[in-house]
Amino acid sequence: MGKITVVNNVTLDGVMQAPARPDEDTREGFPYGGWAIPYQDSVIARKMGEMMASASGSLLLGRRTYADFFSVWPKRTNNPFTEHLNKVQKYVASTTLKEPLPWQNSTLLNGDAADAVASLKQQRGQSLAILGSGELIKSLVRRNLIDEYILLIFPIALGTGRRLFPEGESVHLRLVESLATTKGVIIATYEPA
Repeated sequence: MGKITVVNNVTLDGVMQAPARPDEDTREGFPYGGWAIPYQDSVIARKMGEMMASASGSLLLGRRTYADFFSVWPKRTNNPFTEHLNKVQKYVASTTLKEPLPWQNSTLLNGDAADAVASLKQQRGQSLAILGSGELIKSLVRRNLIDEYILLIFPIALGTGRRLFPEGESVHLRLVESLATTKGVIIATYEPA
């Protein structure tokens, strides 16, 4: 059975919306896009690089994250991440996209996202990593399909924005590992308790 890992940036109050750019996700008038940028340092870069270098699995993305990543990453050439993102198998949960998907190595999951991911998890013996993809994560949390969370917890509270965990859902986690960066970000690895 495969392992599903969430890798996400979150604020102290659980917001995961638009960490990288002001225009990344402005739904509901979200004004704080790019909130993670001032906290980037060599510790985060090294840890993310290590995770990508050791990754043997595929990516699992929601429609919005897939479209955003495709609009940005294939055009960037001066970083260690683009080549990996282009080459890795990407599974995309969407009810509105149609095949063929534009980014190489991309496969559209059919039907209910949680059902498709549960089936994929059973069929494949490799890991699946979810980046961004808040709505997809929420559907998988409700079905207890996530095996690990690697959360970059930033020392900022925004008070508004889309949060990682679904409203009204109780999620109990156990800390497995943690690492502090030079700018106060905690990179914490959790498993379901």
